[in-house]
This record gives sequence, C-alpha cells and structure tokens, in this order.
Amino acid sequence: MAYANDIRAYGATLGQRISEFRAALADRYAKYTVYRTTLNELADLNDRDLSDLGISRSSIKGIALDAAYGRN
Repeated sequence: MAYANDIRAYGATLGQRISEFRAALADRYAKYTVYRTTLNELADLNDRDLSDLGISRSSIKGIALDAAYGRN
C-alpha cells in the first residue's frame, strides 16, 4: 500500500523573506545612525551649552538612545 503526502508551506516565499530581512537591516542601520549622530553632536557641546539646554553630560547616552530607539 502506498501513501502520498502533500505538504505545502503557506508562508512567505524566499524572496519575500530576503526582502523583509533587508528592510529590517536598513531600519536598524538608520536607527543606529540617528543614535551616533545625536550622541556625537551632544558630546561636542561644551558644558555651558549643555547646561543651557538642561542636559547633564551623564544623560547624553540616554537622550541619544531615546532619540533613536524611543527608550532609555
């Protein structure tokens, strides 16, 4: 007696998965670029400029994380 199985995957095709992966990488890189830019620009300010903005030097990293990723 012979049996025939028909197994089909109803998910994303390989091309769609690769496209989604590339989009996710591009999104991660864009967020990282925002983080690095914000971090560098705030770090380049002197203490008086930071004080005028109400920012302490120790909170620069948290501000950059919040700007790029929406969290601290």
